[in-house]
Amino acid sequence: MLETMKVNYIFAVIRGKDEEDGYQISKGAIKGGIKNIEVAYTTPNATQVIKRLVEEFADDKSVVIGAGTVMDAQMATNSIDAGAKFVVSPHYSQEVMDVAKANNVYYLPGCGTVTEIVNAVNQGAPIVKLFPGGLFGPGFIKDIHGPLPEIDLMPSGGVSLENIREWRDKGAVAVGVGSALSKTVSEKGYDGVAEEAQKFVQALQG
Repeated sequence: MLETMKVNYIFAVIRGKDEEDGYQISKGAIKGGIKNIEVAYTTPNATQVIKRLVEEFADDKSVVIGAGTVMDAQMATNSIDAGAKFVVSPHYSQEVMDVAKANNVYYLPGCGTVTEIVNAVNQGAPIVKLFPGGLFGPGFIKDIHGPLPEIDLMPSGGVSLENIREWRDKGAVAVGVGSALSKTVSEKGYDGVAEEAQKFVQALQG
């Protein structure tokens, strides 16, 4: 599962206005080629969105459904019960880590300092989310990999069509992309999400 997530590379961070919006944005991202779906708990009824996606894509092993903005143990439990294969936070939470470990689910915590990053890895985080990524820039990952080459880092925030390859070239093992995917929904509907997702996949491939 972890290798599948790395091969997929791009995580679509889904923040829907309501349950159906979150569900449709997720499906649009998958249609456009982004197969890691992180349903943020800022989406109303996020647990139900996760459950619907897990059921719909149960037979597609390339699609990995997880939860984002997981702030506490209860959110982690709810998302995992719905079928989430990974949970993501904007910060490091020991209680979320404990729930994830107990359920053999990956926890990708958000960190912003070397101390936080090392602590998260020592506690079992397979990938550390660099957040907010735009504050640091791609060079930060290269700097971290100087003394700590084995740590897998994923920026979330600040990833664009113009810099996605630079993030990868500087050593990012994955990237998170959010609002850029849904920016044309009001004009094009959810087909616009698929179009934007495809642009990110193509930009990565060069």
